[in-house]
Amino acid sequence: MTVDAPAEQVVLLDDAGFAIGTADKSLVHDAATPLHLAFSCYAFGPDGRMLLTRRALGKRTWPGVWTNACCGHPAPGEPIEDAVVRRVRQELGVEPTDLRLVLPDFRYRAVDASGTVEHEVCPVYLAELSGDPVPDPDEVAEWAWTDPRDFVGVALLAPHLLSPWSVLQAGELVRAGVPEFRLEPLE
Repeated sequence: MTVDAPAEQVVLLDDAGFAIGTADKSLVHDAATPLHLAFSCYAFGPDGRMLLTRRALGKRTWPGVWTNACCGHPAPGEPIEDAVVRRVRQELGVEPTDLRLVLPDFRYRAVDASGTVEHEVCPVYLAELSGDPVPDPDEVAEWAWTDPRDFVGVALLAPHLLSPWSVLQAGELVRAGVPEFRLEPLE
């Protein structure tokens, strides 16, 4: 006899960002997605380059789109930092270190071409990676290291090439003065 794994749960939020319940992840990403808790992680290699990933073609939302290193949802009761580490390990096959919260209040709503809505309170983290990822092909189709300034430039000049959340986050990371995303040349 095999036992099915429990369905992944997401934390539902009220407009003020407080938890009000949970729901099966597969049931909340549709045309009427309720506000829920998520996170984004931008990862950097030892040389300061940033990891971009292209979402697997089988992803329900924004398949094949280039984005930040990793996104996900904390399980009910799971500290967000633990969820970030868990998802980076699962999606990218590498251990993140030096996790740092840089945009604690990021929130967005976006609709993909299929009509599926993302509606999330999505704190943004930075992490260090000691080497190249070995991604799960169900999550990541391709990956590349890039200069974070080039990423910001693409977000500004060709936003259609990136996920909508990473475009919005790029602007907020620059406005917040996060050093990795400064636009002036490195000295």
